[in-house]
Amino acid sequence: MIKFLIGVVIAAFIVIIGFLVIDPNLNQATNPNLNPITNSENLNAITIEGEVEKPGTYVLEDGVTMSDLILAAGGLTTNADERCYFPTAVLEEGMTYYIAPLYDESDICNTLEITKVNINSDNADELMTINGFTSTISNAIVTHREENGQFETIEALEDVYGIGPATYKKVRDYVILHE
Repeated sequence: MIKFLIGVVIAAFIVIIGFLVIDPNLNQATNPNLNPITNSENLNAITIEGEVEKPGTYVLEDGVTMSDLILAAGGLTTNADERCYFPTAVLEEGMTYYIAPLYDESDICNTLEITKVNINSDNADELMTINGFTSTISNAIVTHREENGQFETIEALEDVYGIGPATYKKVRDYVILHE
């Protein structure tokens, strides 16, 4: 009986040491922005929502790109619209980024593709086809694009005069950044 108890204690000790030594969360990625971080000064908490495998907040180093964030979130779902982001866009700390769906989620078979406008190339009349873009907002988008260059993320729409969080959430499934 004593030999059995000693065996159990030794086995438990070995298991505990094993759990302390082996970290199941080690990231074997080759991307330096996703490797284990040792310098806490360069950390950024960035949130991703929408059509990714693991939506949530990720702590990554400065200079992280959209493709880095998508990789950290486990990749895109099969319903992700790759026209709604630029993989090389450098992301800002504290922001929440959204990957829009390609197909209407209310369509059970996911065969009805969502009609979208390109905020980087469509004119004001084409932009007004989206419910939520008035003529004033559509003209403001075109003016903002002409003065500041193309939109790098869909979230940059909130920088346009007249677009607040409510309008952004209403239109984010219906806009793309490139063809």
